[in-house]
Amino acid sequence: MAKPYDQIPDRRAIVRRRALEEALAALVEDLPTGGEPPRLAVLALLRDALAAGRTEIRRRFEEPGPLKNNGDMVLAATSFLMDQLIRVVFDFADQRIYPAANPSVAERLGVVATGGYGRGELAPLSDIDLLFLRPYKQTPRGEQIVEFMLYLLWDMGLKVGHATRTVEESLRYAERDQTIRTALLEARYVWGDRELFDELIKGFTQKFLTGDGRDFVEAKLAERDQRHHRMGDSRYVVEPNVKEGKGGLRDLHLLFWIAEYLYRVSEPSELVAKGVLTREEARHFERAERFLTTVRCHIHYLTGRAEDRLSFDLQREIATRLGYADRAGSRGVERFTKHYYLHAKTVGDLTRIFVAALEDSRRRKPRLAALWQTLRPRQLDGFRLDGERLAVGSPDAFANDPVAILRLFHVAQENDLDIHPATLRLITQNIRLVDRLRNDPEANRLFMQMMTSRHDPETTLRRLNEAGVFGRFVPDFGRVVAQTQHDMYHTYTVDEHTIRAIGMLARIEAGQLKEDHPLASDIVHKILSRPVLYLAVLLHDIAKGRGGDHSVLGAEVAMQLGPRLGLSAAETETVAWLVRYHLAMSSTSFQRDLMDPKTIDSFAALVQSPERLRLLLVLTVCDIRAVGPNVWNGWKAALLRQLYNATERVLSGGTLAGGRAERIRAIQAEVAERLPGWSAQDKEEHFARGYAPYWFSFTPDTLARQAELVRSAERDRQPLAIEHRIDSERSVTEVTVYTLDTHGLFARLAGAMAVSGANIVDAKIFTLANGMALDTFWLQDLEGKPFDGPQRLARLAARVELALSNRLDIQRELDSQRGSWPRRDRVFTVEPRVLVDNNASDTFTVIEVNGRDRPGFLHVVTRALTRLNLQITSAHITTYGERAVDVFYVKDLFGLKVVNPDKLKQVAATVEKSIRDFDARFDPIAKAAE
Repeated sequence: MAKPYDQIPDRRAIVRRRALEEALAALVEDLPTGGEPPRLAVLALLRDALAAGRTEIRRRFEEPGPLKNNGDMVLAATSFLMDQLIRVVFDFADQRIYPAANPSVAERLGVVATGGYGRGELAPLSDIDLLFLRPYKQTPRGEQIVEFMLYLLWDMGLKVGHATRTVEESLRYAERDQTIRTALLEARYVWGDRELFDELIKGFTQKFLTGDGRDFVEAKLAERDQRHHRMGDSRYVVEPNVKEGKGGLRDLHLLFWIAEYLYRVSEPSELVAKGVLTREEARHFERAERFLTTVRCHIHYLTGRAEDRLSFDLQREIATRLGYADRAGSRGVERFTKHYYLHAKTVGDLTRIFVAALEDSRRRKPRLAALWQTLRPRQLDGFRLDGERLAVGSPDAFANDPVAILRLFHVAQENDLDIHPATLRLITQNIRLVDRLRNDPEANRLFMQMMTSRHDPETTLRRLNEAGVFGRFVPDFGRVVAQTQHDMYHTYTVDEHTIRAIGMLARIEAGQLKEDHPLASDIVHKILSRPVLYLAVLLHDIAKGRGGDHSVLGAEVAMQLGPRLGLSAAETETVAWLVRYHLAMSSTSFQRDLMDPKTIDSFAALVQSPERLRLLLVLTVCDIRAVGPNVWNGWKAALLRQLYNATERVLSGGTLAGGRAERIRAIQAEVAERLPGWSAQDKEEHFARGYAPYWFSFTPDTLARQAELVRSAERDRQPLAIEHRIDSERSVTEVTVYTLDTHGLFARLAGAMAVSGANIVDAKIFTLANGMALDTFWLQDLEGKPFDGPQRLARLAARVELALSNRLDIQRELDSQRGSWPRRDRVFTVEPRVLVDNNASDTFTVIEVNGRDRPGFLHVVTRALTRLNLQITSAHITTYGERAVDVFYVKDLFGLKVVNPDKLKQVAATVEKSIRDFDARFDPIAKAAE
């Protein structure tokens, strides 16, 4: 791990210790005994030397040359620089500031580096950890030297962790504290009294490195588990911590600490001779360490601090610096993050093999587990039981029977067993045998059984993936392993998302999510072919990252893979259809007016059968739920249910049409029942206010509430009436506004809501026969929850009133809030796109607007539509991370569809220009980063 300094080229260009010592000596040459040294001048010399050294190291790392992007060199060179500066400061204090003509034995003092600095692997801006060793009780002179050094180092801008102890104290503390013991394991002599350091190492070796190391190993494993839990317990988080995250550098350090503690090695390559790692595994270790180290160095340099999180705003820049250029159908930043996750997976593989073997041999087995072990047979379906782990009987087991690789995972799944790490290593060594299994009927049968099993298929598929078997057996899946999408919507890599979706399907099928997904939990048991559904979930994103439409390309993969996995021609065709249209139900639900009969008729024509409808609903739920936390909410659930129920009626022979007048009368009759205390005349007057489309757009309960709001406002002659209702089931707050209809009303309302921090997810806009507007908005907060709270709702009402009276400067209010938006929001840009569709509805022109989601985006778009003299009847708002997809149902001023080709072109061009002008107001670094 530690890199020798003699490999650093031209070390004097980094720092010249003797020249620095001479310059410092000159400053105090005429200083009288006991005189105060010229501290500012001393500090200036040292700061200049530190800055010059760091600049030279960074230049070598960033500029073209043999050391470019060599993170190992940076760590070694930075450690060397700190060594030289600490030596200069120590000698200056010892010989010039607090000299002793004949120092006593008690005044001996040694300087020892610990931690990453002790390994000789100091990241550019990391803290340095020092141990000052003294022989006995601290002397006044020793205390003065330590204090002088520390204050000088701190004033140089360094963060220094330190302790001053005797050898005996150090060993005593190490016995009680595993963190101190780990620090001493990596201790390295820097300067001062060498004998004290040698005494420390000798004592440490005798005291700690002679037993079996069980307590140390168990403490380190517990620390690892706690750290993983703290950091999210997944290596596939979108902004991973390169040092502390799962699969990061700290996991490599943990592996090496244990190896160093148990096997007395100083380099990963030495573990090969000890039989701990194979030569190839040692190479993987070093390659992963080199990559992660280089990324970490870039993070430090770009942020100017000891930062270890690979945040969105750094990923693109580091990808460019490492040479990941964009290609056709492949973004450089996504290839970079894919390689990051592959290296993190390698770290996971290595630590699992190494640490699990230690766990197996060193951890005490619980009594119950030991009792259970005696009750279980020692052989299970041709495999050997080793504790609670399944193993093969001989090293050539897989070579003799390659299908045993898949059978091993199947038996482990059915019996709720883990797989022995030595067997996992044997699989890795024989991984090419999997290629032979792709067309083996038994292997394909076993794979389908595992994927459709009712015994936790998610865990089994993840094990297959971690072992490298999944991507080999299904090469198309191998292409999406560690495949990322550089956006704020997708939380996981494609392979992890897919495996989570399978797990979600299994939980729905097992009835574990009835409360969250009552409809899916019910209809999943009516589906005729479980293999069709499971394979569709597996393949829905299989073609991502190839360029082109992944749905179309994925359907082609399904047609090839279905027969191989034992599906009939009809089943394969259904899987291909589901993959091809796996986004259709969500896009229709979230981006179309579900009260428009044409929407339902078009969707029913696409689906064609109740079985496909059931399959598509369950697939859609699993897909959305597996995207990441906070993506699914009650509003999306309600829209999907509404589309499913309406489409099911059509597919079952029902109709949404019928006599229009009859349907209106039936709806009004239901509303009338909900209006006790109203006279017949009052009811008739209210029913006359609403045009036909209004009555088809809401439930009778909502129509009745709106009737009460309208009557109250008319009775009290209110120019503005606002009512809100929190709908917890759908995770929205329904806000209804009744006011005089004016040009641009929607845009002003949208602006007031944006300023108030409300996110509009849907809207219905109606003008009644009396010239009043009755507009209903469904709002959420920025976390996808109902926009509630008395103070927030009161502020919203106040801002609506200000906006409608033209007393609210919406743009200025939004600009004043920009400083509170997350910095990573500046990283992403979305190319504006406006699509005009006259086929989606019989009575409206449908305009779909894509752009960068920001507070005020909806206000800008609706203001542009208003200036084009378009009437907005409904709006359907969807966000996918940083991307907004807003759909508007509009008519012209005469209440007709917009059909003139020139007008349609003008609409698209004007709205797109308004979005570009809006984007231009924001931080230009986003544009530069794109």
